[in-house]
Amino acid sequence: MASTTTRGKTARKPARKWSARVMQKSDALDLESDIFKSGSAEEIARSLKRSAERSKRRKGTPFQSAMSMLNFYINRAGKNLPARKKNTLAKAKNKLREVFGRPIQK
Repeated sequence: MASTTTRGKTARKPARKWSARVMQKSDALDLESDIFKSGSAEEIARSLKRSAERSKRRKGTPFQSAMSMLNFYINRAGKNLPARKKNTLAKAKNKLREVFGRPIQK
């Protein structure tokens, strides 16, 4: 569906679901499949750590890459995340800090 710009020309809407493509083909990490569907914050954190440390394609430190991917998932899911899942992912952030030996935020 096209929309009108301020100059009266029509502009294409960006393709939907680009975030799924980023999750699959990102240069940041090679993630285990369905890791964010896990119900365990500790399992998510350990998997992200493993993926970040194994990846040869990341640009930052393993911690930065793992936290970035977790935040990306949380931000893209947005309002569609159930409260229970949001809590699990928030706990996964602290577990991720813990497994990397970083200070835990409250």
